[in-house]
Parts: sequence; C-alpha cells; structure tokens
Amino acid sequence: MTFWTKIAGLILRGRYFVLLCIAIITGLLLTQTKYMRFSFTEANLLPKDHEVNVQYDNFLNIFGEEGNIIILGVKDSTVFTPKKFNAWNTLVKSFDSFSEVDFTVSISDVNQLKADRKNRKFVVEPLFSKKPTTKEEIAKIKEQLFEKLPFYNNLLYNDKGTLQTAIYLNKDIVNTPIRKDFIIEDLIPIIKKFEKDYNIDVRVSGMPYIRTINSENIVQEMGLFVGGALLITAIIFFFFFRSFRATFITLLVVGIGVIWAFGFIGWFRYEITVLSALIPPLIIVIGVPNAVFLINKYQQEVKKHGNQIKSLQRVISKIGNATLMTNITTASGFATFIFVKSDLLREFGILASINIISIFILALLIIPIAYSFMPLPKKKHLNHLEKKWTNNIVNWMLKMVKTERVPIYITTVAVIILSMIGLYQIRISGSLIEDMPKGMQFYKDIKFFEKEFGGIMPLEILIDTKREKGVMKLSTLKKMDKLNEVIETFPELSKPISVTNLVKYSKQAYYNGNPKYYQIPTSQEKSYIFSYVKNSKGNEGMLKNFVDKTGRYARITTFMKDVGTDRMDIIQNRLNEVIKKQFPEKKFNVSMTGKALVFLKGTNYLIKNLVISLSLAIVLISIFMAWMFRSPQMILISLIPNMLPLLMTAGLMGYFGIPIKPSTILVFSIAFGISVDDTIHFLAKYRQELLVNNWRIKPAVYSALKETGVGMFYTSIVLFFGFLVFTVSSFGGTIALGGLVSVTLLLAMVSNLLLLPALLISFEKRIANKKVIQEGGFEILPPSNKGK
Repeated sequence: MTFWTKIAGLILRGRYFVLLCIAIITGLLLTQTKYMRFSFTEANLLPKDHEVNVQYDNFLNIFGEEGNIIILGVKDSTVFTPKKFNAWNTLVKSFDSFSEVDFTVSISDVNQLKADRKNRKFVVEPLFSKKPTTKEEIAKIKEQLFEKLPFYNNLLYNDKGTLQTAIYLNKDIVNTPIRKDFIIEDLIPIIKKFEKDYNIDVRVSGMPYIRTINSENIVQEMGLFVGGALLITAIIFFFFFRSFRATFITLLVVGIGVIWAFGFIGWFRYEITVLSALIPPLIIVIGVPNAVFLINKYQQEVKKHGNQIKSLQRVISKIGNATLMTNITTASGFATFIFVKSDLLREFGILASINIISIFILALLIIPIAYSFMPLPKKKHLNHLEKKWTNNIVNWMLKMVKTERVPIYITTVAVIILSMIGLYQIRISGSLIEDMPKGMQFYKDIKFFEKEFGGIMPLEILIDTKREKGVMKLSTLKKMDKLNEVIETFPELSKPISVTNLVKYSKQAYYNGNPKYYQIPTSQEKSYIFSYVKNSKGNEGMLKNFVDKTGRYARITTFMKDVGTDRMDIIQNRLNEVIKKQFPEKKFNVSMTGKALVFLKGTNYLIKNLVISLSLAIVLISIFMAWMFRSPQMILISLIPNMLPLLMTAGLMGYFGIPIKPSTILVFSIAFGISVDDTIHFLAKYRQELLVNNWRIKPAVYSALKETGVGMFYTSIVLFFGFLVFTVSSFGGTIALGGLVSVTLLLAMVSNLLLLPALLISFEKRIANKKVIQEGGFEILPPSNKGK
C-alpha cells in the first residue's frame, strides 16, 4: 500500500472528522477578518534601512510630514465676481473649524510685507480686510496680487488666473483612518455642495486626497474581482463539465478558500494594499484548476468501472501527488517574493504561498468527501469526456507531435528571435500615479494641477549647513537661489519654494513693495534688510516652514509631474551636478528626498530584486524536476516550454510599449509558477505511461498527451479567463498584470502541449532508461492498477 493510498483511506474513512476540522478552521479564520485593515500610506518598496529611506526619515524628523497638503484649484473667470469670490474664501475658511485641519492658506490669507521705517522692522498687512462688494474692489485685489506680489506666484495663483488653495491637515492624522473619514464624509460633500450652489468646477488633489480615493477604489475592486472570478470560472467550469453538482462543489471549495484568504490577512495583521487585494481572486483562479483535475479524474474512473469508492481512492492516490507537486511549484513561485527586501512584496509572497497550499488541501479533502455523499454521476455528466471537439483538439495535437515536429521547432526559433528583438525595446518606468485609474476625476485633477502649477508630488531638497544659523548666510542663500534657477529650467518640476523666496520678498518690501526688487539682497543691502527682519518679532511663522529652529537646516520644495524613472534619473543627475558644484561636501550635506522620489527609487530596487526572485523560482523548480527524473536533460526539456512563454511576453511588452514596472514585473514570477503546473501534470502521467509501455517513449508520450491534454486545455482556459477578470480594473497596473498573465499562460499551454512532447520524442535516446525512472523520487503506480 502506497503513501497516497493510505491518505485516501484516511480521508474517506474519517470524512466526518475532516469536515468538522475544516468547519472549525474556517470559523476561526472568519473571526480574524475583523482585523483586516486598509493601508493608509503609500507602498514603500524599499527596505527600511535603505539609504533613500534613511534620508527621507531624516527629513521627516527635521520638518515633519511633507505629504499633508490637500490642494483646491479653480480656473473660472466668474470666481472674480463679488458673490463667488467671497463664497470661495468662506468655503476655504470653513475648513479651519475642523480638528483634522491645522490651517488653510488662500487669497483671504494673503499678507503684504511692508517696511516700518520708524521702528525699523517689517510688518504684515492683509491684502484686504473686509469682503469686497464691487467688481472694482476685486479688480484692485487681483491687480495687487497678480502683478505686485510675485512671492505668491505658483503658490496661490498662476499667470493664467488660476487660483490655488492649500488645506494643511494635522500631521498626526495623515496616516490614520481619521484622514479617510474627514475626506470622504466632510471635505467631498462640502465641495460638491459648493460646486452645485455656485456652478464652479473645483479641482481637488494632494497626496492625502489621492491616497484616500485610491484606497476606496481598491476596496470596491476587491469585491468586483472576487465576484467576477467566481462568476467567470463557474460559467467556464459548467460549460466544460455540464454539471451543476461539479460546479457547486468547486464554488464551495474556492468560497471557503476566499474566507481563509481574508482570515489569513487579518490573522497576520497585514494591511490591504493593491497587491494583497489580489490574493482572494487569485486563490479562486488557482483553486479551480485543482478541481478540474480532481473531478475530471473522478469522472474518468467512474466511466471505466463504475465503482465509486475505488474511483475516489484513485482520484486521491493518482492525482494527489501530481497536484501537490503543481501547487508546491506555484507556491514556490510566489514564495520567492519573501526573499525580496520589501515589506509589500514579502507580505504578498507569504499570503499567496500559504493560501495556494491551503486551497490544494481544501480541494483534496472536500471534493472526494462531497462526492462520497452523492450518487454516481449520470451518463450525461460524463458525455464531456467524449465530446467531438475535445477529441479533435487532442487528435490535432497528436498529429502535430507525430508528424510536424520540424515546423514546431522552426516556429519556436522564429518566435525566440522576434521575442529577443522586442525584449531589447522594453523600457523601465516607475511613477506614483502612472497606474492610477485614468478615467477617474481625481486623476484628471492631478493632470490639471500638473498643467497649471507644475505637479502635486513633492520633491524635497534638504540642505544641512553643518552649523547653527548657517542657512541665513548670504553665500548660502545665493547658492540656494542658483539651485532654484536650475530647478525652474525643468518643465517636469514646479517653481521651487524655499527661504530665498521669503528673503526676496523682504527686499521687495524694503523697497516699498516694488516687484522689480524681488531678488536676493546684495552684501551691502543684507545688513540693514536683515536688521529689519530681526526686529520683526511675531512673524517667524512664515520662516519655520523653510528653515528649522536652529537655522542649520533648510528645505527647497518643488512639485513633480508624472515622470518615469528614466527621465527622473536625468533630472536628478543634473541637479546633483549643480549641488556638487554649489555646495562643497566639506561645508554642506545635501540630499534629495520626498515620497515621489522614494517610490521611483523603489521601482528600480524592486526590478533588480524580482529578477533575483524569478531566478530563484527557476532554480527551485529545476530542483523539483531533478528530484523527479534524476536527469539533467529532463530539467532542460521541462524548463524550455515554460521559459519560452516568458520570453514571448517580454517581447510583446517591448512591441506594444508596455514598460517594466512594479505591476508588470510580477507577471513573470506568477506566470512561471503557474505554467509549470501543466508541465508537471504531463510529465507525471508520462512517467506512469513509461512503466506501462515498457520504457518506450513514443507510446508513453502519446498516451500521456491523450489523457492529460483535455485537462491541461480546460485548466488553461479557466486560468486565461480567470486572470482576464483583472482587466476590468480601473488601475493600469492590475489591467497589465491580468492581461499579461493571461496571455503568458495561454502561450504556456500551447508550448506544453506541442513543444514539450516534441522535445521528449526528439531526445528519447538521451532521457529515458529504466534505471533513471526507477531512481526518480516521484511515486509511480504499478501497471496492474491501470484500468481496474
């Protein structure tokens, strides 16, 4: 009695106990779903101790959270009418009453800096102290703001007449659920009411707002994916098997698998991110092929001898081992993410690999037990085994493998050449907003602010002068101003904001507000202008946003458009050249940071690590093949049909301009781990047929293709349409992931059904002998069992 025969006996004899155990585990995991929580921060793809993260944390320690601004924008000439102008300022001021808001900055907050000659100090006066009631008053305000206060240019207005307002959230709530509640329940309804009442289109953006709307979309799509995956796999499954009973059992298995998936997320206290949200639908898509092989084998056995118990034992003993191997290889493909130094991917790898093994265990236990309580399938339920169209497909495959091996190899070589050409056209890209839903209003608003104000993703330059009060030295200010001038030359970056803007404004104020004096003071002017600054107590609030309290650290803030890693590298290199020239390392320590830059650097880091991850998956699966066959040639033959689809997909990405980015790089590890399943199913059957056919390879290959061909075709179609569900997403990355994995798996099916058998026959003398097969670690049932 073999190991798997014993397992079959234990499962079927202890079916009530097994069902009780499943029910208890499901109940316990169901209680853990209450601990599921959604991510309120951006995905950090870098390890915590990475230099880029260390620099960013250092910046936060000095100046605090930089991504706490929500921006409102209006491009409407009618806003400069008394009624709408006052309503706009009232709207902004209304947010000051919320505890979640630190303060707001709008036109009504504009202060003019003026020189008090008598007391030799600067004083601030409001641009207007009472609500304007006439068009003339507003025209005067507009003229003063737009023509005489360049300090506020690109902060509160631009030259086209577009207004911008900033809402600064309390930094303590930016990365908490309170932020989401404020934006969804307070901010959005208030703005929508204003738009309706005054017929003004208000644009809203800023990192807190983008993150909130984005996470809401993830939550909505998670349900859509689970429902879509269940529906489409159920329809395809019923189409193949024409059995409500088989379809119901399959849905029961994957339904419990989804509960377990949610339960594990809660149990591990992981946050739901764009990646972890894919786990439940992924489990459905991967779980259904298990059911296809198990149910298909059960029906084949019933058709042979009509003995239910023997059929169920054969399902577990014959398919159990092969299915275990396929699920281990799939789980291994995902488990390689655990070795990537990124929390986001590590969590995804842990959840995916655990749930893949779980869905295998559930299928192996529930399907035979469920059928043990039911009567034998009727003849109509077995008709699909002899369908003419499926037989035609198998016969066509046999004909191709028998007589058309040379055309198969020629086609393979041609595909490899074309794919290599496409491969060299692939570009690497990484952007914080690139994969966001382009049809959504918040994405259109991002593009609005990019066009009007230069972007919404902050890029920070931290300048350490290495001594207290070093920032306000004239030489330092001139160096900063030179760097600001270089930043302004890049169309991808907005006008920078720093202490130099304030110093220039001070000089303008000293010269009676004349805009032509909005510039850095000369060494002669510095002493008396700065003496005015020192005497101006109570106005330090403006300075603290740009310089720390010791005067040692300064920040230059600019905002980035949606640029990819390649363009950002060019910008960063150019800025580093200027920084190196203007700020000698002996006297200064300058670093570039900000959320957008951290993400872009994370993309490059991720791609390097995922190449290692894919290589590790290939090595692991090679070890499995070596254990099965003890033959180096068999390792190569089994890997070629699975590497080829990956190469073809990479080629297609190059031809269609799909870049390598965090979402698309996952395709290769996921697809490779899943596509190898077909190889293992085919080779497992091939090994059994070698025994039956007295080590003759050709009859063994043909028999294996006849028996596994239909099952491999069924599972590949289920997987193709299952992953295609992800293409209904509004996220570009999820669409690319679903579409590319679908295409790769379809190509892998063709490769495994044509190229793999052809290679086995062509290299038959080098790969098969009785000694190799008998020493292999894969269990083979004796020929006497066949057909009984």
